[in-house]
Amino acid sequence: MNAQSASVLVVDDEMDACANLSDILGDLGYQIDVAYDGPSALELVKQNRYDVALLDLKMPGMDGLELYRRIKQLRAGTVAIMVTAYAGSDTALEALATGAWKILSKPVDLRQLMNLVGEALGQPLVLVVDDDQDLCHSLWDLFRERGYRVCIARDAAQAREQLQRTTFQVVLIDMKLPESDGSQVFHMVREANPLARTVLITGMRSETELLVQQTLAEGADAACYKPFDVQKLLETLHQFTH
Repeated sequence: MNAQSASVLVVDDEMDACANLSDILGDLGYQIDVAYDGPSALELVKQNRYDVALLDLKMPGMDGLELYRRIKQLRAGTVAIMVTAYAGSDTALEALATGAWKILSKPVDLRQLMNLVGEALGQPLVLVVDDDQDLCHSLWDLFRERGYRVCIARDAAQAREQLQRTTFQVVLIDMKLPESDGSQVFHMVREANPLARTVLITGMRSETELLVQQTLAEGADAACYKPFDVQKLLETLHQFTH
């Protein structure tokens, strides 16, 4: 992804720090929004999709950890880099355990920060379309650990919204969704993002096998069955993104 199409959210209660980072990132061509507290940041996140969020860990009221938890619920594909003077604190370690990608110590090494933002934007984008919340969380953790950015849609309407906003390299599609099926989502992907690779997933093999085979014949790239062979799933993902 190039800088011109990448969006970064900077959140810090120190206005000078925000202005400095905003100027530097803006000069590199990134689209920048700034917030000085957690609630203001959440309002921006509800309205916009951000590729990367630079979050101050220690802020009055809602700290960076709680803010990231809420961002993750709203925009699972946003990569979080926590910025803090307390990099070894329990809160910083908890932020990593929650899914934040990196911790940067203050004062920020700007060269390191720029390298991390570029690296985050280079991570392949994957969309998981499944109404099973626990499975989505498990796949998010599994894929993030291996360097993928992971967005989540719980139904066809959410999938459509995300496909219209974002270009994905791989879309995993549950074949049995509320008020629709995986074939419909597959056709959405083909219309919105024709180059995306598609992986059909299902835990109801006997019930959905005919639909799976029909969708594969129409151009879906692979099918994986629950409970997943995790190694095979990861190999498929790697094959489709490298």
